[in-house]
Amino acid sequence: MKFRIDTFTLLLLGAIVLASFLPVTGQAAQWLGVAGTVAVALLFFFHGAALSRQQIIDGATHWRLHILITLLTFVFFPLAVLPINALSGLAPDWMPKDLGLGFLYLGVLPSAVSSSIAYTAMARGNVPAAICSAAASNVFGMMLTPFLLLALVSTSGSGDFQVAQALKDIVLQLLLPFAAGHALRPWLGGLLARNEAFMARYDQSVIWIIVYSAFSHSVVSGLWQNLPVQAIALAIVLCFGLLALFMIAARLMVRKLGFSLEDEAAVVFCGSKKSLASGLPMAKVLFSGHPGFGMIVLPIMCYNQIQVIVGAMLARRYKVRIEEASATAHAAKKTGQDN
Repeated sequence: MKFRIDTFTLLLLGAIVLASFLPVTGQAAQWLGVAGTVAVALLFFFHGAALSRQQIIDGATHWRLHILITLLTFVFFPLAVLPINALSGLAPDWMPKDLGLGFLYLGVLPSAVSSSIAYTAMARGNVPAAICSAAASNVFGMMLTPFLLLALVSTSGSGDFQVAQALKDIVLQLLLPFAAGHALRPWLGGLLARNEAFMARYDQSVIWIIVYSAFSHSVVSGLWQNLPVQAIALAIVLCFGLLALFMIAARLMVRKLGFSLEDEAAVVFCGSKKSLASGLPMAKVLFSGHPGFGMIVLPIMCYNQIQVIVGAMLARRYKVRIEEASATAHAAKKTGQDN
């Protein structure tokens, strides 16, 4: 099986390399920060305009499946990262404080919309359920993530998280643009639907700006001097472990509840994934000006690349199983009719 790194992944890696050797500084860094803030607000404005009201309402249709995905995303995952953050107190050379905070942040992020739906579709799973769950996760995630992060930081005693300012920024920079975009959906929805390719490129451009700006700031603040090689290796191993844990947990829970194989695919992909597209813009708001920003977003960047590679492999396996099960059921039904 051949592995191919997609262009966007290469661009993100290029942004990190560029920031490491040519970080933006001074007045240029301030202007880039302002541009990033405006770009993030526009990003959520466009997402608000693109998301139909029916998609939000339909989130309650398959309620047992959606509850399970919500529990995996916003309850079990945050609890799973608490022991990882505890390593920052026990082994700071392996888990620096800001990296531990990054894992807490990874734990409270919503599910990834595009990849969750794409892999569920590739697997021939329950696509409508995946659409509703992933969309609802991101809508509610904008409100849940700051509160969950505050709860985890308070529980673990780590980080310097200013919740009042963060909530104010979330409302002004994310929720209000999202609500304004949704209010203008009757006029903008069709235009955005006809230009999905442009919107995808815009999303990626915003993420690239955030990554370059964030790592520039962190490099100037001594990121690579403060982040040991063993910490990077440990972060990658932990991201693999978390993804495997939640994919296995999702499968076991789905089978225990008696869901179909199509539902299983939707739960596995929606319940184990974390959103880079939402995570980086929200991180820019929540941790604005933090000298360890690059270290904080490192777990979500590692996790995102791992979930893309593993998800593609798993989706192909589900596709084979679901198609075989469908063919068997069809053959059995035909046999029954013939008899």
